[in-house]
Amino acid sequence: MQKSVFRIFYLSIIHLSLLANIFAVDTSIGVLNIIDKNEDELSTINYKGEPYISVKDISRILSDRKPYENAARQKIVLYLSDNRVKISNLSSFIIVNDKIFQLTKHAVGKEEDIYVPAKSFFSILKNSIYPGADYDAGKKLLSLNLINFNINSVSIEQKSNGTILRIKTSQQFSDGDISSFINANGWFYLTVKDGLVDTSMIKKTDTKGVITKVISNQFDESAQLAFRIRTEIIGHEVYQSSDPNAIVVTLRTPFNKLSSHIKELKNRWRLDTIVLDAGHGGKDGGAVGKRGAKEKNIVLDITKRVGSLIEKNSHIKVVYTREEDIFVPLWRRTQIANATNGKLFVSIHVNSNPNRNVRGFETYLLRPGKTDDAIEVASRENSAIRMEEGKSRNKYSSMTGEKLIMATMAQSMFMKESEDLAAYIQDELDRLLDSPNRGLKQAGFYVLIGASMPNVLVEAGYISNPNEERKLKSSSYRQKIAKGIYAGIVSFRKSKEQIMSDN
Repeated sequence: MQKSVFRIFYLSIIHLSLLANIFAVDTSIGVLNIIDKNEDELSTINYKGEPYISVKDISRILSDRKPYENAARQKIVLYLSDNRVKISNLSSFIIVNDKIFQLTKHAVGKEEDIYVPAKSFFSILKNSIYPGADYDAGKKLLSLNLINFNINSVSIEQKSNGTILRIKTSQQFSDGDISSFINANGWFYLTVKDGLVDTSMIKKTDTKGVITKVISNQFDESAQLAFRIRTEIIGHEVYQSSDPNAIVVTLRTPFNKLSSHIKELKNRWRLDTIVLDAGHGGKDGGAVGKRGAKEKNIVLDITKRVGSLIEKNSHIKVVYTREEDIFVPLWRRTQIANATNGKLFVSIHVNSNPNRNVRGFETYLLRPGKTDDAIEVASRENSAIRMEEGKSRNKYSSMTGEKLIMATMAQSMFMKESEDLAAYIQDELDRLLDSPNRGLKQAGFYVLIGASMPNVLVEAGYISNPNEERKLKSSSYRQKIAKGIYAGIVSFRKSKEQIMSDN
C-alpha cells in the first residue's frame, strides 16, 4: 500500500514537472510603436522551447475593441483595424477575414486565454493586416510602424436621384480642411487637409451607383480620394457628420433624358400653381423691430401682394399657407404645398440680428448652413417648433447633421431649379431695392423640408435695423419687395418654358 501511494506521489511530481517545462514562464516580448515612441509588453509563455504570445494581450495593444470569446468552442476573435482574426485552441489555422493562414505550431489554451507562436503569428499579421509590423525574435522585440489613420473606409449608397458617399473618419475635420470638385475627365475628387488615409481599406470599397472605381493617394499634408463617375453629376454637397464620425458626400444626378421623361418634365414646368408661405403667424410673432413692427404682419402683407400680382398678370393659381394671423406648424406648410400640387414654394420672411447695423436682403436654399450667420438665421426661423403642440413638435427635432443631408437628398431633384429661382429673385430685388444684396445662401430651414417642388426662403430685410424697419412699415416699400419676388418668379418661369420648348 505504501509503495502504491509513493508511486502515485512520484508520478504526480513528474507530471507537474513536465507541465512546468511545457508552460515555462518566459520573459515578455517588448513592443515599440515607432510612430509615437510608445513602449509596451506582451505576455508570453514558453511552450516546447518557443515563445507564445497572449491573444488577449495582442488585442489590448493593437485594438480599441474587446475581442469576442466563445469559451465552449475555445475560440477568440480579434478585431484589428476593421479586420476579423479568428483563433481556435489546438488549431494551427487562423482566419483573417475570409482568408486562411497556417501557424508553424498549433495554438494553446491557458487560463481563459489562447497563446500562439509569436514568430509565425507576427509574420501572418505583417502579410495580412500590418505591413509595418516587424518582429525580431533574437531581441524579442515587436516594432510597430503603424499610422493612426483618420480616414478609414468608404461606403456607397445609391438613391433614385443620386448617390451618397460615407467616408468613415476617426476625427472631425473643419469645413476649411475639406475641398472637393468634379473634374471634366469624369472623376470626383475629395481632398482632406491633415488626412491620413488607410489605402488598403479604400481598395476594398464596394462600388455601386454612379461610382465605378475608388482610389486614394497620400500626400505630405493631405489625403485625396478619387471617385470614377459613370454619368453626369449636376451638383454635390459635403458634410462632416459627428455620430459616427464621417464625411458625407451627396452626388446629385440629372433626370433621365429619355423621351418618356420629356413629357413629365414639361408638365412639371407648366407653372399652374404657386404656393406662397407667409412666415410665422398667430402666437408665433417672429422677429420684432425696435419700433414694434412684427415680422408676422409684415410678411403676410408682402405675401398677399405677391399673390395679387401673380393672379392679376397670369392664369397661375395661388395657394397661401395662411391668409390671416393664425399659427400654422412648419410641417403643415409643405404638406399644403404638396397636397395642392404646387409647382413652386416660396416662403417669405424678414430677418433679425443683434447687430442693428446689419441690413439687406437674401434668399436661402435648403442645405446645411455653411456660415455662422446662416446657421443663426435658420435656428431663429426653426424655433417656431417650440410653439407646436403634441407629437408634431418631434417631426423635425432630429433634423440635424446627416439627417438634414438625407432630407435634402430627397429634394435634390429640385435643387438646381431652386438655385435658379433664388438667383432670379435676388436679381430682381437688387434691381428694385436700395438695400444691400446679401446674396444667395443656404441653411437648414425646417419649413422647406418635404416640399416636392423647387423651394426657396426669402429674407426681405432686417427688421432689427432701425432704417429698414421704417422702410418695411411702409406699404410702398413692401410693394417693391413684392414686385421683386413676383418678377423673379416670372423670369424663372420664362427660362424653364424656353428650355422645354427646345426639347
